[in-house]
Amino acid sequence: MTELKSRNPYTGELLETYATATDAEIERAIAGADARFRAGGAGVIDERARGLARLADALDRNHEELARLAVAEMGKTLKAARAEVEKCAATARWFAERLPELARDESVGANSGAASSGARFVRRLPLGPVLAVMPWNFPFWQAFRAAIPALAAGNTMLLKHASNVSGCALRIERAFLEAGFPPGVFKTVLLESSRVARLIADPRIRGVTLTGSEAAGRSVAETAGRHLKKCVLELGGSDPFLVLPSADLAAAAASAVTARTLNNGQSCIAAKRFIVHADVFEAFTRAFVDGMSAVRPGDPMREDAALGPLVHAEAVDALQEQCARAVRAGAEARLAPEVDEAKCLFSPAVLIAPENAAEPVFSEELFGPVAVVHRARSLEHGLRLCNESRYGLGSSVWTKDAAEAGRAVDGIDAGMTFVNAIVASEAALPFGGVKDSGYGRELGALGFAEFTNAKAVAFGAAGVAGG
Repeated sequence: MTELKSRNPYTGELLETYATATDAEIERAIAGADARFRAGGAGVIDERARGLARLADALDRNHEELARLAVAEMGKTLKAARAEVEKCAATARWFAERLPELARDESVGANSGAASSGARFVRRLPLGPVLAVMPWNFPFWQAFRAAIPALAAGNTMLLKHASNVSGCALRIERAFLEAGFPPGVFKTVLLESSRVARLIADPRIRGVTLTGSEAAGRSVAETAGRHLKKCVLELGGSDPFLVLPSADLAAAAASAVTARTLNNGQSCIAAKRFIVHADVFEAFTRAFVDGMSAVRPGDPMREDAALGPLVHAEAVDALQEQCARAVRAGAEARLAPEVDEAKCLFSPAVLIAPENAAEPVFSEELFGPVAVVHRARSLEHGLRLCNESRYGLGSSVWTKDAAEAGRAVDGIDAGMTFVNAIVASEAALPFGGVKDSGYGRELGALGFAEFTNAKAVAFGAAGVAGG
């Protein structure tokens, strides 16, 4: 049996040690999720909606406790942690209010030569137990983002969370129980990543959703494919932030700072590559560097904290090496980072990419508050730079020109494009990417539908008795 350790990245304090699940405990968890699904899951549509509304209330009641737990385990600022819990509650309410509409049968019109001539529609039915494999950077939001639509659709869920946020993982299960969901609807299982494949292979598990690294996504997708399981993958990104000459530069620069330092720079949808038209390159970059230099890292529990630590010392070392490699490849460190390794603090940094930068570091994911700024000669050149990455999660475009905005929306190869706004996840919008950022969608109507059986139903002309 392995032990999972939860450690405060800022203080180094060992918060808790957790024993991983035994084989017998894993079997009970899978059997419980399967039995609960066969017994009706969280109930019929109205019961599920009421349960989600109660979940939102439970999150609100325990708002401060949950936020402080997230800060302690992974180092996000207290302000950011509170906002994360609020988003979870708001998403539960959104699905609770719209569940009858999301679950409504989709009527299909008559078709000449059709085999049936009576009622024809598509009904969304749940698949069964779904395994969620989640990361540490948004310990509550990532898990609820996956669970709320899946449970709203009538599935049950097992959560395998990142080992360093095991306290959050167990607290999430308790939140569902506090909201009155029956045992087995949502269950946290503490285990090592090496044992995930065994869960995916179990025939009672009907789907798997993962948010994590590219390597983890490839491994999960390979196992899911071998066992013919539905799979949703969100694998991070190197999101472009395109600034064009007509943009409001002050707003763009201020938003760029927020976009790059959000969650201590440790967000899949944080802007990471800033692609700026030559006409406004120097003006934007000056304002951006000034804004980044004003953001100072410190104690994430302070009410006024703007930036907390990276998640652990290994993350600090990796980001330092990426910065050094970029400089060796010709980047100019317009704002160099300051590092406090003992507290895992990493101050914001801005690197100016050389012309025709080919080194992979200029398009790979930088998981920390380091920005790479590229010069674009034209709109078309800017769009090409946006797409010169194996990732395709989010993108942000800054322009007052409607034609330019439309060209960017169609031309950037990403799952999401926000115009004059930073990329954000929200209940109503489908969330996910393309290319090496994965496939499938969470949230919105598409997220609700991901783990459902879109069953085609057709009645003959005679109908049925009482119909």
